[in-house]
Amino acid sequence: MDIRKKIRDHVSEPAKQHRIKDFRIGLGYTAVMLDNGQMGLAYTPHRDMPAGCSLFPNFLPQKNISATELLELITSDNNIETAVGLATANAMTNSNPENFLSGDVLDLNLLHEDDCVGMVGNFEPLIASIRKKTKSLIIFEQIDQPKGDLIPSAEIEKRLPDCTVALITATSIINHTFDAIMEAAVNCRQIIIVGASTPLVSEVFSNTPVTSLSGVIVTDADEILRIVSFGGGMRMFKNCIQKVNLKV
Repeated sequence: MDIRKKIRDHVSEPAKQHRIKDFRIGLGYTAVMLDNGQMGLAYTPHRDMPAGCSLFPNFLPQKNISATELLELITSDNNIETAVGLATANAMTNSNPENFLSGDVLDLNLLHEDDCVGMVGNFEPLIASIRKKTKSLIIFEQIDQPKGDLIPSAEIEKRLPDCTVALITATSIINHTFDAIMEAAVNCRQIIIVGASTPLVSEVFSNTPVTSLSGVIVTDADEILRIVSFGGGMRMFKNCIQKVNLKV
């Protein structure tokens, strides 16, 4: 089953109990706040934004919208809508710090000296540490030609099967590439989904090769709304979120 449908189905029942208090589609991130104050985040795929001044020509903002209505957008063919749906799901799942492990994702997922790490998405804060611990690092990014240490994501199918560890951006759920990446990562000892868009639900990934999830819990929802509204992202979230991990 498509990973987006698995996420939707997992939270469809709790979604019936909630309304949407607020949501923002920022240039960097999308944020959804439930009526109980819980908030979820998802990356805004701005490369996919259509031309014109209205992203949702058929969707008018309204009060008292149901969480179910926004959640259903996760299976949309429109990546912006998928981001809204994923943020809604994350608002319901990424909320209880007692259920998760705190600490650095690389400390909780042991790397070996002879590992070849494939990084799908450029997570700059992790690069130096990975290079110290392993023999090689391949960074895939959405570019047409190699650029510095980055190689085009078109090389994933060819190069990722040679890796022993994969760190994969949760944005792959939003841009509908997750399932194809899982097939390419078949030989990896560890597959870690990383980023603020990560749904922290082990059951959703239990029948996939994923071994660990690394995401965030929002600790200051009002400030996140403000930051998202003026185009801010992870560098500005640091005092408003808690980074957490979950084994699958």
